[in-house]
Amino acid sequence: MPRKLIVFGNGLGMSLDQDHFSLERAMNEVWSNDEYMSDEERIKISRCIPSDDIICPHGEEQLDKLHVAETCCAILDGFNIDGEHHWLTPSGRNFPNVCQTFIHRVATNLHEYAGELPACFIEPLVRFIVLTKSHVATLNYDKLLYGAFIENQVLNGYNGSLIDGMLNNGFNYDALERLYGRNFGYYLHLHGSPLFIDDEDDNCYKMQRHELSMTRNIGGKHIVLTHIKHKPSVISNSKVLRAYWQYFDFSINEVEDVIIFGYSGADVHLNEKLRLYKNKIRIKVIEWSGSGDHHERLVFWNSCFGKNVELVHFESIIDFTDW
Repeated sequence: MPRKLIVFGNGLGMSLDQDHFSLERAMNEVWSNDEYMSDEERIKISRCIPSDDIICPHGEEQLDKLHVAETCCAILDGFNIDGEHHWLTPSGRNFPNVCQTFIHRVATNLHEYAGELPACFIEPLVRFIVLTKSHVATLNYDKLLYGAFIENQVLNGYNGSLIDGMLNNGFNYDALERLYGRNFGYYLHLHGSPLFIDDEDDNCYKMQRHELSMTRNIGGKHIVLTHIKHKPSVISNSKVLRAYWQYFDFSINEVEDVIIFGYSGADVHLNEKLRLYKNKIRIKVIEWSGSGDHHERLVFWNSCFGKNVELVHFESIIDFTDW
């Protein structure tokens, strides 16, 4: 059976719990908790939405100016005038950390879900991955697939069917290379993970799941949670995410079939990447039937990927098992 590429979006989690996996809910929950944010931090972020009131961003589309402000502060922070003067106040120099910590806590909130994927869904998927070494790419921040793959030893160092390049001594691009006749597939966190943290030397490590906590002050440098037009810049500023997107290209070149599972179609950078291979690959989209009229959605998906797409609707997408 040939290798495939499976791209998972937030619809995987939404099929289990629409409330928990709502980005707006996660943002509001972090925003309203005084343990996670101070009034001063809320004011700074809300002024970048922009808004006349102190309100929480409602979604990625409202993070446009916030990203610009964060980026400008980060750039100016690198420009020293002399030992006593600086372009920014201490508050301004700390603003990128405020933004990244907020983003990391939102992603952590989404990650920390107590439920699991049902056996009727995960067992056929695991069998398929083990048999074919098919590649898996994720766009969400939850641990549903990640936890299930660890428990079923799909992710198990070089002994597993998939690897993500995260070793005990941190991320290593060279660790993704197949050596000694290995034929593993790739587990690509295309939009990052709240488990990724940097040490003082900018080496990226992956925390164990039990180490993740909402109370930790960790920046979301390796998390793509921003306005759509800024997502490529977040990716380019992370050596880990750059590597995953490079291997995403590699993975597409190894397959003829791509399955898009529970994805809204909103990430233009992903759509444009797949469009480049429209004459080489077949694309099957697995989508919730409540997304809209089948014909209208088919027109939409064809416009995204630039070719005829096979669209399959399910009342619950985790009923799909025909990998």
